[in-house]
Amino acid sequence: MYAPERHQQILARARAEGRVDVASLAQELDVTPETVRRDLTALERHGLVRRVHGGAIPVERLGFEPGLADREGLFAGEKERIAKAALEELPDGGAIILDAGTTTVRLAEMLPTDRELTVVTHALPVATVLATRPGITLHLVGGTVRGRTLAAVGSWALRELAEIHADVAFLGANGISVERGVTTPDLAEAAVKRALVDAARRTVVLADHTKIGRVDLALVAPLSRVDTVVTDSGIDPELADELEQAGPRVVRA
Repeated sequence: MYAPERHQQILARARAEGRVDVASLAQELDVTPETVRRDLTALERHGLVRRVHGGAIPVERLGFEPGLADREGLFAGEKERIAKAALEELPDGGAIILDAGTTTVRLAEMLPTDRELTVVTHALPVATVLATRPGITLHLVGGTVRGRTLAAVGSWALRELAEIHADVAFLGANGISVERGVTTPDLAEAAVKRALVDAARRTVVLADHTKIGRVDLALVAPLSRVDTVVTDSGIDPELADELEQAGPRVVRA
């Protein structure tokens, strides 16, 4: 088993059980305790777990949200494929909304140059990518900028988004489940994401497979408000079926 595969397995177990310990992981994965400790250190460096004596705890149990820099390199290949697949959800012209997140930044980088698009975003990294792009009319939503995600939140952002009606909103998510819908750790960011959903005719959620089945603190929207979920081929087939039975179409990139 390669290191990235171990990391995914360790993280999945940590999230399911609330904690992992070095000794049992070493036995289960058939590796040395030193290898497990290195794996846990790598996961902690990515902001996904916190080391404790003898093991680790997933950051969700600590109420901790990984920062943008911590998430940038994680599952980069999957995010690239998700962003590419999401291009199929673009209108031929008109207006789209791009949420904050590492996958939506990749989508912004891939936007085609053969059509005129109006883009609304509250995310500084997305705006930076698109500010000088030909064919793009960019509207940057203002507000209080969260340092962790570089996204504008608060009453200013909500007032501006209330005046918007776009064709498609491309939404990022920290968690998406049949029972709880789309969720995120921060209440202020959840409020803005809800406004993004309300401001668009269609909602497309971009989420790698590690977000599927996960539940975070703040509700963004139930699955009934989601038209399409674009994820990667690592998603559990049963989870994909459950999502589709709950309403949205699931695209596996």
